[in-house]
Amino acid sequence: MAEQQKLPNHIAIILDGNGRWAKRRGMPRSYGHIVGTDVLEKMCNTIADMGVRYLTVYAFSTENWKRAEEEVRTLMNLFRKYLVRIEKSAHKRHMRVRIIGDKAGLPQDIQDRIAVLEDVTRAYDRMDFQIALNYGGRDEIARAVNSLVADARAGKLPEGPVTEEMIAERLDTGGIPDPDLMIRTGGEKRISNFLLWQLAYTEFYFTDVAWPDFDRAELDRAIDYYNHRDRRFGNAK
Repeated sequence: MAEQQKLPNHIAIILDGNGRWAKRRGMPRSYGHIVGTDVLEKMCNTIADMGVRYLTVYAFSTENWKRAEEEVRTLMNLFRKYLVRIEKSAHKRHMRVRIIGDKAGLPQDIQDRIAVLEDVTRAYDRMDFQIALNYGGRDEIARAVNSLVADARAGKLPEGPVTEEMIAERLDTGGIPDPDLMIRTGGEKRISNFLLWQLAYTEFYFTDVAWPDFDRAELDRAIDYYNHRDRRFGNAK
């Protein structure tokens, strides 16, 4: 990657292709998730060391509960271990970690671990790392709207129309700038209910590389693509 290239301020990644990657190797889908977790830790550290300010990854969607019971159980166990591992990287790199999504729908022990992780990394400001667990974009928007409705009924909102800013600050990503670049691995070309509000003006990079094979070279290609986009908004010339 050329030195003059501009880094995105916020990168979002859909971590896709773990199961298919494992199947092509004659291994169970769970093996792909295990390798994918290792890759996530490495890439998180790489992206932090590059100087990217915000990173958000899609790890488990609200729809993923429909997968086979064994696969879901494997994923939950991986999250338990990963939430412990990432704390070490967070302390080393002064990285604030937040979990976005409906945390109340996760097992209680994972909720407890999340609370500890978010608390002990709260003061860090070198990079903000968001992990989407039990997350769905439509669910996030619905929860934000319901929060506004509840406050309006309680008389806690000023009179007048609801604004985009009011909705944005109630989202799970409230206070975090929208992504500049969204990367999806694994060959699919859709956003799959990920950050529906936040991706309105984001550049999309789709790659056939499965997440377990994602590396610095492919990250550099994504950033190179981002740098060659003509990012004009509205009527800008």
